[in-house]
Amino acid sequence: MVDALKCLLCACVVCCVGVTEALLQHRRLSPYNPRLLNPLRDGFSYRTLNFTQNVDHFGFRNTDQFQQRYLVADQFWNHDNGPIFFYTGNEGDIAWICNNTGFLWDIAPEFKALLVFAEHRYYGQSLPYGSESYANTSVLDYLTSEQALADYAELIRHIKQTTPGTANSPVIVFGGSYGGMLAAWMRLKYPSLVLGALASSAPVWQFEGLTPCGGFYSQIQQIYESVSPQCVDNMATTWLAVMGCWPNDLDFLTKTFSLCKPLEIKLDLGTLMDWITTVLVNMATVNYPYPASFMEPLPAWPVQEFCRDLKTPLTGKPLLEAVAKGMKMYFNCTGQAACLNMTKHATDYFGDRGWHYQTCTELVMPMCSNNTKMFYDIPLHWDMYVYSFFCHAALGVSPRENWISLQYWGKEIKSASNIIFSNGLLDPLAQGGVLETLSPSLIAIQIPMAAQQLDLRGENPADPPDVRAAREQEKNILTNWLYGWNQE
Repeated sequence: MVDALKCLLCACVVCCVGVTEALLQHRRLSPYNPRLLNPLRDGFSYRTLNFTQNVDHFGFRNTDQFQQRYLVADQFWNHDNGPIFFYTGNEGDIAWICNNTGFLWDIAPEFKALLVFAEHRYYGQSLPYGSESYANTSVLDYLTSEQALADYAELIRHIKQTTPGTANSPVIVFGGSYGGMLAAWMRLKYPSLVLGALASSAPVWQFEGLTPCGGFYSQIQQIYESVSPQCVDNMATTWLAVMGCWPNDLDFLTKTFSLCKPLEIKLDLGTLMDWITTVLVNMATVNYPYPASFMEPLPAWPVQEFCRDLKTPLTGKPLLEAVAKGMKMYFNCTGQAACLNMTKHATDYFGDRGWHYQTCTELVMPMCSNNTKMFYDIPLHWDMYVYSFFCHAALGVSPRENWISLQYWGKEIKSASNIIFSNGLLDPLAQGGVLETLSPSLIAIQIPMAAQQLDLRGENPADPPDVRAAREQEKNILTNWLYGWNQE
């Protein structure tokens, strides 16, 4: 038992240190599927364009440039200064993001808006140094939120200078998760360019001194408890059940979880537990009320599906078999996978390498757990020193713990205006978001039955009433902003 707990502690240290990499953005494990890059609906199409950006907007020595990709849809647009709806791309392929942001497509005809989806530097195809963009820290040094926001500002100015009919067009920015943070920060930093922002599932306060670090794990456990308290109790004992398979039952684990690579050493058990934890986080994040392929092809309400065989007390091998069945639901819902790979991380949609760098430099989001039983049932402390050590060992950089709060005002944002902060309360990151309205123009919308950025997804018959109501409220606010703009 002591050895088992030591191994668990080792796994937890790795989990805690890498939480903003492995849990916050959930170790994107989906296989690359070009089909998902096609427009979601008939008649929805866009043009793919490129804009020449400076690699460094804030210095004068480096004059390198790169091509930033962006997508434009003008079929709904009023060419006489109709509004521009601008998506501030986050850590992934912008075509994939575009096709998972159906809300903008749904409302563009109503607002007669020009749609623009801008790709974040160092992600997708917008690589400042091509295949060498991740070669070393000297080139990665330009991967910051500030540089990305400057890209968006330059692109907006370029569009308004070169596209007839946009000179006086109001610009509203949209984004989800990290993209939502960027949308909010865009309004803070460039209010002369941006009329307002819709920041969906944006954990702008998930930083040191702003939000308790334990909220993330606690929220995930609450999501599973709302489905089945027994499911949580079973997961709390899964970790010891896994360790109990050492050393004689590794073949059982390998076969039960249909692993592509056999488990061989004790550290492999930590990898298995980390893999299971990742899936638990992923499912809570995309616990949508209808089948979706945001990460993996999943059924409606995947948390409920995962817990389906875990609602009665289980121990030992029957428990592990039930957990494995849930894992197969997540990774092999279509039944096409011959085996499951614990270490394969797809980077076609999401830029894991870039995100790891950002979380080890300026986007430091402390997360911890005070004996949250679903995750090992032992404390997971936040230790900035340990986190910095791992970042420096892996990437050669050390994080700046409080930089984001200084750069983007922390909680002192009441003097800002025209930002909608929408948060689904089924989103593990909601605790780091703005959940209460701060002023008549800094409006918080809580959506009890929504997972991450569900309000930005396209309309679906299975959408809960509160999701529909949130979208209507968002549209009303946008209408008021645009009306005020036109009256000036």
